[in-house]
Amino acid sequence: MLLVYNGRLITRGEENRLIENGCVAIENGLIKDVGETTHLRKLYPDAEAIDAKGGLIMPGLINAHNHIYSAFARGMSINGYSPQNFLEILDGLWWNIDRHMNLEDTYWSAMATYLACIKNGCTTVFDHHASYGGIRESLFAIAKAAKELGVRTSLCYEVSDRDGEAKMKEAVAENVEFIRHCASDDTDMLKGMMGLHASFTLSDDTLTLCREQTPENIGFHIHVAEGMADVYDSLKKYGKRVINRLYDHDLLGPQTVTGHCIHVNGIEMDIIKETSTMVVHNPQSNMGNAVGIPPCMEMMKRGILLGLGTDGFTQDMFESEKVANVIHKHVLCDPNAAWGEVPQMLFTNNALIANRSFGTKLGTLEPGAAADIIVCDYDPPTPITAGNCDGHIVFGLCGRDVVTTIINGVVKMKDRELIGIDEAAIMAKCREQSAALAKRINS
Repeated sequence: MLLVYNGRLITRGEENRLIENGCVAIENGLIKDVGETTHLRKLYPDAEAIDAKGGLIMPGLINAHNHIYSAFARGMSINGYSPQNFLEILDGLWWNIDRHMNLEDTYWSAMATYLACIKNGCTTVFDHHASYGGIRESLFAIAKAAKELGVRTSLCYEVSDRDGEAKMKEAVAENVEFIRHCASDDTDMLKGMMGLHASFTLSDDTLTLCREQTPENIGFHIHVAEGMADVYDSLKKYGKRVINRLYDHDLLGPQTVTGHCIHVNGIEMDIIKETSTMVVHNPQSNMGNAVGIPPCMEMMKRGILLGLGTDGFTQDMFESEKVANVIHKHVLCDPNAAWGEVPQMLFTNNALIANRSFGTKLGTLEPGAAADIIVCDYDPPTPITAGNCDGHIVFGLCGRDVVTTIINGVVKMKDRELIGIDEAAIMAKCREQSAALAKRINS
């Protein structure tokens, strides 16, 4: 048994309590008990113990939409790349990178990403992968990295027609094989979905094939209306907007994650709500690509399950929360916007999204939930309560304040020291691999 004690413990979940001198007891990968430090240390006197040193004890963070393959883009310079719009960003940068990625690139980009997740307190990741230079076994390469570093993850491969029919079918097959693999995995640490790029790179025949190849209990992870080009393409070719098209192909539903949904109208939001489809907001990526900001406040009012992701921009979910908090105030010219909605996305809705895929309860510190726990070095300058802790977090924390990360009951980082992980060796190999990738791209 392991105790994490002597911290201000935020439970989240339905009660969302703050225990001033809190303690959480961990056994067999699950939370066994939550309470006051003195009581639990007396109750479990022989347990191993980690002193939170007065910091915040919280559930591990969840990233509901990520791109591992973007890890090696940092600092990369591509000859002739000077994009003027979103489509040129996609083709000149992201599709250029993924067309040159092999399995080694995929594995090491996953190692770099999951390492950053641990250091930033992100314990569960929903990733949307593309590596058209090496499709087959790519999800298994990522899963290998996830297992080695111990991060809970949901994976899919980005099906697209952009590189031809043969590669599209290979991408579908990769998803199918990985979904079957996950069905036989009983750890509840690995899940598979059917990944799709965006409507404008997917023919009706491809959507039909993906629907036919996907088991009924498995959802789709798809980019939706990230740019207006996606909307225009759907209207021009099919006479309907993107969400309507996906609905007609039976791709929506409570297991499906739609990333972005920037350019959706009221009817599309009605369909999303009625089908219980999930949406994930990615504020930094949207701003960086200059594609706009989704109507998040309206989605929340309509009761849509809206979570928060990074789209590969960062692995620091606190950073994404800060950006989401201010961008909606700016866009709506309303200083009162997003105070409650953005923390709900990150701390409540991301857990609800994750719990539609994973069997063990995530995103809360309560008996029976997964022992995915972080400790943050934070000494509040003003009183902190369950009612105002979100204000403390958005202004007081960033990913580097995470000092201890525990996933599935295993200590992955303690006092900022990674446990059983050779960070220097991993990063050295990543630099070597990413340099070779950049050379191939520019050759």
